[in-house]
Amino acid sequence: MRTRPMRIQQLSKFTRHLSALVVLFLCTSLPVAATAVIDFAVIQQQAEFAAVAYQPENRVRDLVESKNYRLGLYHTISDIQMSYFLATNDSTKTQVIAVRGTANVENAMLDVALKLLTDEKTGARLHEGFSYAAKRVYAELKPLFKADYKIHATGHSLGGAVALILAMYLDADRFNIEQVITFGQPKVTNFPGAMKIQHINVIRVVTPGDLVPLVPPFDPLDIQNIDIYWHAGKEVILLDKNQYALLEGADSMLRATSFTQKALNEENLTNHYMNIYLDRVRAKMKSPQRVPYRHSFNLFNLFGADPGS
Repeated sequence: MRTRPMRIQQLSKFTRHLSALVVLFLCTSLPVAATAVIDFAVIQQQAEFAAVAYQPENRVRDLVESKNYRLGLYHTISDIQMSYFLATNDSTKTQVIAVRGTANVENAMLDVALKLLTDEKTGARLHEGFSYAAKRVYAELKPLFKADYKIHATGHSLGGAVALILAMYLDADRFNIEQVITFGQPKVTNFPGAMKIQHINVIRVVTPGDLVPLVPPFDPLDIQNIDIYWHAGKEVILLDKNQYALLEGADSMLRATSFTQKALNEENLTNHYMNIYLDRVRAKMKSPQRVPYRHSFNLFNLFGADPGS
């Protein structure tokens, strides 16, 4: 006798969330233009900067100078174990910030807390831990930035998250942020925060099996909550060989649902390593081929049953 009320309640819940999904998708799911060009030479250079951030200062200096930059600052904030460097090319009037992340995916998952706090400088709600680290780095770097130079920011894993928030701080202070390219970066803000920085050229590079860019997890059932975590910018998915896919907005967010439908495995751990990112980027240097990305997302599965059954 309880079956009909339960089915009606389930259908009502389904309809409510479906309506919210439709509205949000109309606002955020405009497809990335088919003519959008991804410059893998630029991505490779930033990947090399992000990778060398894990190395000691002498290795960083060698790499930076091989790219015609000079190393302006290499430093580790010891109490939060956050390392970063600033490199400058005076010929092109370009500065690059690279922030070291967490190479171990298990440590990265432990470090990702869920609390969002309103940031006074940007007005956006930001991840508490990432924004704290970014403030510490920014306080040390700000005197070294040049107002008439272009600034690039990069980092892997948690370093990518801090690099993106640094770009938000630089933008708030009216520096010229030309690009942000991150690798395996977790989310740092909510939906309004991501919309606030749409004007910044953000490219998030991911591998298909890396779990870290999908945390904190996206739950479509929580779609009516405006404070849910949300990614900013375009997402470049490094597929096999020379292929890649390009997503943005809700299309990008829905990738997380595939991980809720199957058990995690060793591949999810190895896919986060920076050397895997470098190898996959290098495979795209000659004749990169953009292909469609197909979701395994099934809206009906989210509610435990097909409401039409």
